[in-house]
Amino acid sequence: MNKTELIEEVARRTGMTVAAARRTVDVLFSTAPREGIIAGAVANGDRVQITGFGTFERRRRKKRTGRNPQTGQEISIPGGNYPAFTAGKSLKDRVGS
Repeated sequence: MNKTELIEEVARRTGMTVAAARRTVDVLFSTAPREGIIAGAVANGDRVQITGFGTFERRRRKKRTGRNPQTGQEISIPGGNYPAFTAGKSLKDRVGS
């Protein structure tokens, strides 16, 4: 399912117009600054926990040493933040069945 199909399904199931469903999906999932609720919260270091579905959060990756695959030379890979999603029990149970 892509974003357009998600918007159409939200509109169909809720009785919303497609335009209203698009605004709803955008306000939840947009990655643009000051638009998406989930991305904004995770970027600020907050966890977004949707019981049964899962948790969105920001995690920290430590600085580490790697190798350049072309030369074999050791390189330093800087640490940084990255987004993470952990599926909730209900989602795991539904997908696993």
